[in-house]
Amino acid sequence: MRQVKMLLGWCGGFFFRCRAGVIVAPDCRVAWHKIRFARGSTLAIGNGSIVEAGIRFDRPGGSVRIGDRTFIGASNLVCAEAIDIGDDVLVSWGCTIVDHNSHALAWQDRSRDVGDWFDGRKDWARVERAAVRIGNRAWIGLNVIILKGVEIGEGAVVGAGSVVSRDVPPWTVVAGNPARPIRQLEAHER
Repeated sequence: MRQVKMLLGWCGGFFFRCRAGVIVAPDCRVAWHKIRFARGSTLAIGNGSIVEAGIRFDRPGGSVRIGDRTFIGASNLVCAEAIDIGDDVLVSWGCTIVDHNSHALAWQDRSRDVGDWFDGRKDWARVERAAVRIGNRAWIGLNVIILKGVEIGEGAVVGAGSVVSRDVPPWTVVAGNPARPIRQLEAHER
């Protein structure tokens, strides 16, 4: 209940709760059939947002927050820890945002992953996880991959097909694999 109260504080009271851990604005559109919850996961979606993405909580207790007036096209958000997407963000189609490595690096630590997943008891102890944050007014282009621990600054633009493995400064255009700064946005572009 504490998490729900915190999310209600964030949204200024304009949200309604449709199930435990899920708080959405009354005027947003969500492709509910594409969302797979895990025990104790939380999802908050802000006013005027359109979410066409698949959202998968891979681990109990994950948290996804999507701000106001944000569009997320037919993409994938894969959460074990936390994914936080700000206000007025555009995420195009075919993007993947993931906050974990899915498996441990060492073979002996991942050798039982498929069987454990099948039995609903995956061990996350040796899987690296780190929150992803996308700042207000950012634009994420077509088929972008954003990896764990990345923070994309306010107003940043990520070019189509980029793989983002490092933080992106505010108001910066990045592109490539790995994504690298192309230029700063000028004052009139902000």
